[in-house]
Amino acid sequence: MNSTRLLSIAICAFMLASARMTGQAPLQPVTGITSQEIVSRLVSNNQRRNQLLQRYTAQRQYHLVYTGITGHREADMVVEVRYKAPASKDFTVVSTSGSSLIVNRVFKKLLETEKEAADEKSQASTALTEENYKFELLGQEEIEGRPSYVLMLDPKADNRLLYRGRIWIDAADFAVARIEAEPAKRPSFWISHTRIHHEYRKVGEFWLPAQNQSTSDVRLGGHAQLSISYRSYEVTAVPGSKNQVSTTQDVSRKMWK
Repeated sequence: MNSTRLLSIAICAFMLASARMTGQAPLQPVTGITSQEIVSRLVSNNQRRNQLLQRYTAQRQYHLVYTGITGHREADMVVEVRYKAPASKDFTVVSTSGSSLIVNRVFKKLLETEKEAADEKSQASTALTEENYKFELLGQEEIEGRPSYVLMLDPKADNRLLYRGRIWIDAADFAVARIEAEPAKRPSFWISHTRIHHEYRKVGEFWLPAQNQSTSDVRLGGHAQLSISYRSYEVTAVPGSKNQVSTTQDVSRKMWK
């Protein structure tokens, strides 16, 4: 076997080992279903979820660390969330600590934006549908033992509430299990790049947010890391559904150190 062949084998072995170490193993091929069929099942599942999910309460913990030319800033905020169908969200700030600038200019702005996006018109324009996105089926991967379809999505509009990247759709429930993406439009002139990682967990019969992580690069120099952890869900469904009332604690898990 010549040296070129040996070098090629060594490079391939190194790449495979690196993929295993970083959790980025090659995606498995998918047969018997198309991206259009997956998205259609996802849309149907979301419609059913909206019909059955009457209300939920949860607690969130926001944490942001900024390091840049102005120094180091850090803040925390705990919020109680109350959702009521079809499109009402109310937030109660339980506690805050750290930088008041972050609390007032970042955390509270996030709550305002989420409340704005909760109305039915905004939901329609930002939903994971073929009206808003182009989808490409990349393969299949397991998340905590559950097979998921991995799709690339590209927004059809320059909307700050849309994003481009990858989504993982649970193959059994056809619900979003993970998102890794970036906003379709920069949320601010001062932000040069943002990377988003969302995780979802099944609470009773519903998939709900468990952990959101985002990192942003500031145009004039600096780096911000935001995490949102979701805890203590109490979910109420319509009578006759599988879990009329279900509760869980600490569905979030730490995504990075």
